[in-house]
Amino acid sequence: MVLTLLLSLGLLTVPARAQQTPAPTRQKPLPAQQVPHPTPPPGTRVSPATNAPGDVRPLPTIVNPPKPDGRVRTDTTGLQVGGTPDSLGVATGRKGAVETTVVYKAQDSIRFEVQNKRAILYDKADVTYGDVNLKAALITVDYERNLVTAEGAADSTGKVQDRPLFTQGAETYQAGRIDYNIKSKRGRITDVVTKQGEGYIHAEKIKRQPNGDINGLHGSYTTCNLEHPHFYINASRMKLIPGEQVITGPFNLVIGDIPTPLGFLFGYFPTPKTNKRASGLIIPTFGQAADRGFFLRNGGYYWAANDHIGVRLTGDIYAGNSDRLGGWRGTAEMQYITRYKYDGLFTFSFNNNPIERIFNSTDANTNPAYKPPKSANSFALSWRHTPVPRPGGGRFSASVNLQTADGSYQRSATFNTRNYLSAAFQSNISYSKQLRNLPINYSLQLSQTQDTRLGTMTASLPDLSVGVARQYVYDILKLRPRKAYEQLAFSYNLTFRNSLTNNVPARLLNNGTIPLVGGSREPYITPIKLGNLSQLLRTSQTGMKHDFNITLGSYTVFNHLNISPGITYNEVWYFKNLDYKYNSVARAVAIDTVVSFNRLPTGSANLNLNTSFYGTIIRKGNRKIQALRHKVTPSIGYSYAPKSLPGAQAFQTLQLDGLRDPATGQLYSANPLYGDGVPFPKFNNFIYGVPLNSSNNRLSFQLQNSVEMKVRNSDDTTGTTPFTKVALIRDLTFSGGYDFERVGGFNLDPLSVSFNTEVARKLTVYINGQLSPYQQDSLGRLRDKYLWQQSKVRLARLTGASMNLAYQFNPSQGNRKSAIKRDVAPVNDPQLGAVTPVNPYEDYVNFEIPWELNTAFALTYTNQGPLPSRPGRVRKGPYTAASLNLNGSVKLTESLRFGFGTNYDFVNRTPAYTRLDLTKDLHCWQINGTWTPFGPARGYFVTIAAKSALLQSLKLSRNRTFLNNL
Repeated sequence: MVLTLLLSLGLLTVPARAQQTPAPTRQKPLPAQQVPHPTPPPGTRVSPATNAPGDVRPLPTIVNPPKPDGRVRTDTTGLQVGGTPDSLGVATGRKGAVETTVVYKAQDSIRFEVQNKRAILYDKADVTYGDVNLKAALITVDYERNLVTAEGAADSTGKVQDRPLFTQGAETYQAGRIDYNIKSKRGRITDVVTKQGEGYIHAEKIKRQPNGDINGLHGSYTTCNLEHPHFYINASRMKLIPGEQVITGPFNLVIGDIPTPLGFLFGYFPTPKTNKRASGLIIPTFGQAADRGFFLRNGGYYWAANDHIGVRLTGDIYAGNSDRLGGWRGTAEMQYITRYKYDGLFTFSFNNNPIERIFNSTDANTNPAYKPPKSANSFALSWRHTPVPRPGGGRFSASVNLQTADGSYQRSATFNTRNYLSAAFQSNISYSKQLRNLPINYSLQLSQTQDTRLGTMTASLPDLSVGVARQYVYDILKLRPRKAYEQLAFSYNLTFRNSLTNNVPARLLNNGTIPLVGGSREPYITPIKLGNLSQLLRTSQTGMKHDFNITLGSYTVFNHLNISPGITYNEVWYFKNLDYKYNSVARAVAIDTVVSFNRLPTGSANLNLNTSFYGTIIRKGNRKIQALRHKVTPSIGYSYAPKSLPGAQAFQTLQLDGLRDPATGQLYSANPLYGDGVPFPKFNNFIYGVPLNSSNNRLSFQLQNSVEMKVRNSDDTTGTTPFTKVALIRDLTFSGGYDFERVGGFNLDPLSVSFNTEVARKLTVYINGQLSPYQQDSLGRLRDKYLWQQSKVRLARLTGASMNLAYQFNPSQGNRKSAIKRDVAPVNDPQLGAVTPVNPYEDYVNFEIPWELNTAFALTYTNQGPLPSRPGRVRKGPYTAASLNLNGSVKLTESLRFGFGTNYDFVNRTPAYTRLDLTKDLHCWQINGTWTPFGPARGYFVTIAAKSALLQSLKLSRNRTFLNNL
């Protein structure tokens, strides 16, 4: 079909067949309009359509036949031929208007007008020429003028169907009429709609230049994909450079066919066809803050340094009042990425906020007292570095979050509630590596934790860990594995840590009953500054820990019991200790820190025994509930540690002559418990604590239960899954223990009970509690006597419990046909330049879900004991915490959704953080509103913005956030 069309239009000429005669003769040219004899002469090639046997139709008229060339040429086989040269012009290098194959098709018919050198394609015509594709109801190809014309066709109602659609590469144009010259590659398109990047261009008439540039007349630019857009930027003239930019003359914004005075003398809209970054300005967000005046926020410049680095510089400025400026903020962000190696983001922000209040509040209520910032200047620094794992190589990663210690930056320069409510920050820089061909790995970390609410900061500089993976003895000794020792293995781990903190704890002995010489009885915070460096170093803690684990294997006895023995040996090294001295004159104890090497060894052996057994009930016949199974997993563990090992002592004893215990009024020296003296810990508040180098002779037990039932699957029609398992009780665990050599009695541990299950795949239940077997006196103090030894026999007493219930009402869950998965789509988040990057999908609203409701209830119970209430002493209630959390959303209309979240504290009888959300989908626009009616985070934020990320600066915001009232 393609060849036939080209021959008919004269776009392709078939070369003459090579003659086999040695001396070909010149043929006489045919006169114009002369019709040859129906029977073609020998040696003449004709159309296959007229070469059928018995075909007596006349040959078509040849208009302006080529002049014969009588020159004799030699072909590639060495034969001498004559006639016209190659009609394709390959030998001479001539190139015609048509440079490649034209592929065409039409649903109705194709009409060839050979005399006029035209081809007309009717009904859903489709022509492909190289990278150009044209579809329309009617396409006309005019070879005489090298012109292709495409038009739509009106149906019986007068509506135009199959409008021309022109595609060249990644560019697409839909129009009322298209005229395209295939030789000059110029085109004229009327009533055109084309997509460039994320935007759409509508124009009354455009002209396409040979280099691809487009000049438009009476056009508009929009990101709305409707034929009649909701909004657009109207311009009388525009120029489009595909894949780069759209430039317009004077323009104005039209919303809902209503012209607005918003516009400018020219417009510039980038339309990159790739994801390559480009430098440019960042338009700020404007608004009004109640405490700092009019502001411009997050305006600046983005610099695409290269393919690996991008830098964003943004800032905020507040007008304040006529007397002073309301402050400012500057942020520098650098994002870097190297494919297959690493990527990261570094951010530094500096904020200046006046300490004195600029504006007075206009609220009649709900406003707490004004809390000025502690300092005018504050900063925040964050760094994230994520490597790509590579086998055999080291891994360096970083996650750094630092802010001003007093939290002034968090309270005055954070623009969203999530960051504002975060008070704790953690930082970690680490390098780890597994040595090749060796079972040794090591890691080096620098970590830091910060609480801006308390002003505390703790840093580990450094934290070194070296480990040796489990090694089997037979493999090291090159022995043949045998059952007796094939599971014998050992492992080793070394940690070294140096810790700095500005949180100095109080120095108290025996809960403050023993007086001290010097020191502070109250904890205090050391300010973080260079002048306090020596004090911070003086209170630093350094230690080293060695862990040896010896695995003796796991063995099965009596076909059902599993026995697992093991041995552990640990050593803690400290390089200083506390030294205690008693001053008999002052009747107080003095504490001094002494530099010395101290080795604290501990060791233990353990033996664990466990098994599992089942109880099953199977119902006969075809029942909905076919079977019920109860699984029980009991385990018993025994551990033993020697009373003492060679090494430093963890406690120092002192004779406190003449000093009385305020709790009993008895002299410490007369108390039989302190016959050898009162023990004081030599490593109190040290980095690894005080390893108890004392006897350990302990027996522990655990009993795990789970109940499941097998239910017939009514949805199964193939018989592959006839039953499904339903958990009635996911876990019901009882655990406890008994210490045979515990000092001071109370050898039996409290019994711990935990329970969790899920009801109807909606309600989740978690319950745990502690049961004590000991009696207590009228003051609530425990007695070393069991409850079953009293007159009113009891087995145990509930000392504490907690319960958590969660229920989800959400039609999107499950496998029902109504279940709709949550899609992810980018939204126009008006908050740019946040210290912590905001997930662009976390605030996405799915309008397909009609409603959803999530509830959570938490309850904590504490047994207050038999302590009665009396004047001046109010008995506390047993329920120390009870709160209800509710959050959800309701789709009011197809494009309007209302969301809410609240919390109520039943103990304090006060509501906690509450928010109300409203989202309106306007197709290419979206309205987001958030209102916090009360509390320290109260305020509202309303944004009307275009959805497209290309026009994210096209928005209107109105806010009165919690930041405006601080």
